[in-house]
Amino acid sequence: MAEQYLPLPLSDVDRLLAAADGNAALLWLHVQRAGAFSLGRAARELKCTETELLAAAAVLRGLGLLREPPENTEPPEYSAEDLARRAAADPSYRAAVAETEQALGRVLNANDLRLLYAIFDFWGLPPDVIMLLVHYCVEKYQARYGPGRTPTMRYVEREARFWSGCEVHSLDDAEQLIARERERERRSGQLKEALQIRGRELTKTEREYIERWSGMGFSPEAVALAYDQTVLATGRLTWRYLDKVLQSWQERGLLRPEDIEAALGRRSAGQSAAFPARSEEEKIEAMRRMLAHGKERRNGT
Repeated sequence: MAEQYLPLPLSDVDRLLAAADGNAALLWLHVQRAGAFSLGRAARELKCTETELLAAAAVLRGLGLLREPPENTEPPEYSAEDLARRAAADPSYRAAVAETEQALGRVLNANDLRLLYAIFDFWGLPPDVIMLLVHYCVEKYQARYGPGRTPTMRYVEREARFWSGCEVHSLDDAEQLIARERERERRSGQLKEALQIRGRELTKTEREYIERWSGMGFSPEAVALAYDQTVLATGRLTWRYLDKVLQSWQERGLLRPEDIEAALGRRSAGQSAAFPARSEEEKIEAMRRMLAHGKERRNGT
């Protein structure tokens, strides 16, 4: 097999030598060889701490030698030889493959193995974190789609991208992230119940509304009160109207259910501060519903 060479621009080498930083030089060579900067992978292969590597990365950025990849950067196309070489050299990676197959209940095909290797090599998750990731994905998938169902490796890889973006580099990091996600799901479930949404998952926009309301400090009981007022005013769950109700309450410092109920109890015909004004669009929609209801009554339906 012919010897392969790594071309290095002399101007970049000169700048690096002038900096006289050993860790920065080592990291630069690693990035040139790997094609991208992955903190987890660099820490494993260079036997440096993440703190040392972050300092080295800052030096390289200052020298203009570390270009951040665009947000939509994708892993490289790994060959079968890349995968076989890693499996032969790294027992912990082999263990991650075996654990993934056991958790998913099937033998991984060639594309599955490439996705799993990308999680390890490109997204920078260590083998023990990958094992926890796969089991978490199976648990999450079955909670949504039913017992016995298992996710695809593409599903697992999407979750790995999220973990990598959250700087998960150890089991402690992963366990803290999982705890936060479980708490978020628990709150979402309570708010879904407050809004009487059952038998379906929230849409992306609905989830954003719910997470914002939770971040504003509203409990499920407070959201249930806003839902009740929304249905009374519009005849149905209208997300934008409900959002305006909660915003108006927050502006008045009404966050606790008891404070909201007290304010609603004091509201007279001339006091509407606890309710947002209807837009023209909402007024027209309400008139349409009233006309439709009158037509149904006249037709005897």
